[in-house]
Amino acid sequence: MTALPSTLYKCTDASGAVLFTNQKTSKKNCAVLIQQTAPASSAASRPRAPARPTPGDFPHVSDEQQRVRDGDRRMILEKEMATEQQNLEQAKKSLAVAGPQAAPGLRDMAALHERNIEALKKELGKLR
Repeated sequence: MTALPSTLYKCTDASGAVLFTNQKTSKKNCAVLIQQTAPASSAASRPRAPARPTPGDFPHVSDEQQRVRDGDRRMILEKEMATEQQNLEQAKKSLAVAGPQAAPGLRDMAALHERNIEALKKELGKLR
């Protein structure tokens, strides 16, 4: 939530009643108590680190080596996906056997496998 600029007034009406408000009215004697301006954006308020060039001795990966690494990563994620799907099926079978009195732990395990599958789908979707 972002704070908006605002002003707080202390207003006194003709009978002497005091009202604190963010809206100044002409019928009351109002004085500014606090005047707040818009806060600087978080990105603008942080000092930016100076750009540093990559050191000459920094290890570089060739395009071919990166393709191999990406392929390995895809294979690992797909293997994890298959394992999670098997675990989810096993958890669903256990829930079916337990029926309506299934322990909360069984439902939690099934939900965990479903979340893991969704996360793996996201990761696989990010691959080139």
